[in-house]
Amino acid sequence: MYDQTGHALLPRSTHDEHARQNFVQSLKEHLAMRVSPGNKSVYTRRAKPRFEQEQHRAPRDRHEVRRVMKDEPYYQTWSALLRTSQEMMWESVASSVERQLPDLTAKAKTNGRALGSLTLDPDLPIPAYHTAVDVHCMPGGYHSEGGADDIAAGAVYDRAVHIYAMGRMGPFNDDLGASLVAYLTQQYPHLRPRRILDMGCSVGHSTVPYVETYPEAEVHAIDIGAPMLRYAHARAEALGKRVHFSQQNAERTNFADASFDLIVSHILLHETSGTAIRNIMRECHRLLTPGGMMFHVEVPQYQGMDPYDAFILDWDTYNNNEPFWGAMHDLDLVELARQGGFASETVVQTLVPSAFKMARARTQLFQGGDFGGGGQWFVFGATK
Repeated sequence: MYDQTGHALLPRSTHDEHARQNFVQSLKEHLAMRVSPGNKSVYTRRAKPRFEQEQHRAPRDRHEVRRVMKDEPYYQTWSALLRTSQEMMWESVASSVERQLPDLTAKAKTNGRALGSLTLDPDLPIPAYHTAVDVHCMPGGYHSEGGADDIAAGAVYDRAVHIYAMGRMGPFNDDLGASLVAYLTQQYPHLRPRRILDMGCSVGHSTVPYVETYPEAEVHAIDIGAPMLRYAHARAEALGKRVHFSQQNAERTNFADASFDLIVSHILLHETSGTAIRNIMRECHRLLTPGGMMFHVEVPQYQGMDPYDAFILDWDTYNNNEPFWGAMHDLDLVELARQGGFASETVVQTLVPSAFKMARARTQLFQGGDFGGGGQWFVFGATK
């Protein structure tokens, strides 16, 4: 497990706060490593035979697996504990952030501003797919503000993601960006983007690797949440990284046509909607220069996946306030890209290994609630 590397904006925990956060992380590890495998035993020994006896065939998809598993006491217990651990995680960090929020806000307001920039739009409509639920059970989501210059959502997210991923996303929580950058430098060694856009950047964890890898590029990052962006900008400044952050919806931005050579996102697509994801594809095509590329990092699509594995990975759809999770992972991504204006033959779908050795040593099994569990990431991209 990687320890989280401190920076000027990272919330500092007292002894008791840190102990509580460590407990939540240990609970998540226990559920992922020791308890979750028991679900497979329950399925193979009880639920699946019962289904086969009734239907005279094996379950065809994750929906049929869920129908026979949802009433199993073992699965119910694991699921309830996993949901509880998620709520405990947010609370253990939020109380720590609340205690020191005035100091963190002051640091964010006076933290240089010498490198990048921050542009906020107080009139930006927050899309319904963010206001309808607290995404991944984060209280208030990305966008809620408690006052002027609020950075609480960003501060909570920065610390909580490290606990959620059980430290496996690296000391800066940048595994997604670092893993995609490693793939790009290997597969496209001559890529020299002049301008890069990170869509749905949250606090900029995965934005920073592009600044480090392509130092000559102008890097922009957008998100709908002002508290996330204030924190992201102050964090990037504290780390000495030049990023231009702006509050925008990836469905339709204010950038000119053909503005970027490379557009990326990291676990953005499953937090949108059926309409929004198609708008984002069209916007990527509009914003890219001829020959420019988009790449989106996610967990794998369900097509071709064992029904039980898809069922376990789909836990977040029903239990972690991720209503578009399952639907997004059912989409035909080639057709999605084609509808957005990309030629089908340019579409890339591949798994890339985690940038971090500790994560790569994992089981390669993605499962609900075990965000850093696969040791690899699914990459979907296309060229204009």
